[in-house]
Amino acid sequence: MSESSSRNRLIELSVRDLGIIDNAHLVFGDGLSALTGETGAGKTLLVGAISLLLGARADQGVVRSGAAETVVEARLLVEGVETVVSRVVPSSGRSRAYIDGRMATAGAVAEIVGQVIELHGQHDHQALLSPGVQRDSLDSYGSIDLRELSLAKAEVKRLEMQMAELGGDEGEREREKDLLRYQLDELAEASLADPLEDDELRELEDLLNDSAAHRESAANALNYLVLDGGAVDQVASAAAALDGRSPFAQHEQRLRSLLAELTDLGAELRHVGDAIEDDPKRQSEVRARRQLLVELRRKYAKAPLPGSLQRGDGTLGAVIAYREAVARRIEEIDSHDAIAERVHRELAAARDELDRVEHEVGELRRKAAPQLAKAVQQRLRTLAMESARVQVSVGATDPGDDVRFMLAPNRGSDFGALSKIASGGELSRAMLSLRLVLSTNPQVLVFDEVDAGIGGKAAVAVGEALSSLASDNQVLVVTHLPQVAAFADSHLNVLKQDSGSRTSSEVSVLEDDARVEEIARMLAGSAQSERMREAAAELLSTSQQARHQRSRRSSNGNGPL
Repeated sequence: MSESSSRNRLIELSVRDLGIIDNAHLVFGDGLSALTGETGAGKTLLVGAISLLLGARADQGVVRSGAAETVVEARLLVEGVETVVSRVVPSSGRSRAYIDGRMATAGAVAEIVGQVIELHGQHDHQALLSPGVQRDSLDSYGSIDLRELSLAKAEVKRLEMQMAELGGDEGEREREKDLLRYQLDELAEASLADPLEDDELRELEDLLNDSAAHRESAANALNYLVLDGGAVDQVASAAAALDGRSPFAQHEQRLRSLLAELTDLGAELRHVGDAIEDDPKRQSEVRARRQLLVELRRKYAKAPLPGSLQRGDGTLGAVIAYREAVARRIEEIDSHDAIAERVHRELAAARDELDRVEHEVGELRRKAAPQLAKAVQQRLRTLAMESARVQVSVGATDPGDDVRFMLAPNRGSDFGALSKIASGGELSRAMLSLRLVLSTNPQVLVFDEVDAGIGGKAAVAVGEALSSLASDNQVLVVTHLPQVAAFADSHLNVLKQDSGSRTSSEVSVLEDDARVEEIARMLAGSAQSERMREAAAELLSTSQQARHQRSRRSSNGNGPL
């Protein structure tokens, strides 16, 4: 596979029913493509279409009036493989996303597109003014790995939280221990062992409460069985009546077996009945034990277990579990000092490790800062800011989180924060320089009017810089500057048309005279003047000559600017 075929590229972009755009289809070539058009024609909408593919929020307000949905589709070359991705935003309901015609998440589409396209807009300027973003930019430029720092911070936080949980008032811990000790003594004295003890005591109490009646019932049953004329005698007589009668041999045998069973049953009744005695003392003990178990269940069976939010289920088993939890909690309190000492040692070691990692990150940032400043400064000097100086300051306190980009735009001027020291045009060029230096270089770069506030010599310098960047990347720039558009390898124009009942925008590729007319319009607001057309033609000729010279230098090994 050739190098060109393996590079990431944006091949086609199709946009339907987005804002005032009815149906736009763009085919992108290599190099620099300029997208121009009058204000309100829809240039930024095309950038918004790319933003949707990069995961931007799908606002239903972008759907063209009267349309059912907005559809944005792109054909990409990702590491040599063609992929088609799309986002669909309906006028009502949830948005949809597709990869090669298969349903996908917007995040999955954004991940693929993000490998190919990097978008820089005016809002990115404001983001780069944030100290946090500037710090992240320095880390990215210096390839500073923050994973070890993140882990060290997390470990310190974990141990600090554990230490806080072990803390508290010592007197409060002693009061808790006194209460738990009282509860454990009460529960230990009860000698609970069997969670079914209450059921067994209930049966025993029933036996003791009705002992006299139980004995009387046993005596009556015996009388019916063994007294003269009782069941034993009756069965014996029935068996004797069948004795020797062969037709009833089996019946006689069954009667003999029944007689033996009745005799055994009578003996057992006599034994059990004789064993039942009145025992008021035992009866009182059982009642007291059962009452104790009732009280223990009331206190502890549904109480939260010490050291836990879990509650018991109201049974005697829950009381036993509560006793065991109390014992564990007392042990924890008793071992508190030892645990606290261990955690304190671990926390001290973790803080030492954090100090070491923070110092290491701080040193890496301080080492990378002047290198980044130099790279940005060199870029600025190709953008008509020959005297500009750049400084990247890193705070003295490790890990050097206080990162600030400083600019001295003119000879003899003092350094100041970008947001305060730079004019609009200077800020745009400074931010463009930063973006060019910090770019992760996914090979397709989209710039949305990053040349705001620039004109004259600076505009030419920006055009040259973007053209240089396009020698190794596919670049799309939305611009209002003729000097930038003149450097483009391909010129796309967005034209708004009003039919009287409907407003729509179309995108076309400008060639030859049509391109001269658009450059003339950008120069003077109108293409009617022959003088402006001549100026536009000259600007195009000069820019293209500079671009071809740069291409020759690059092919000879000198590389781009």
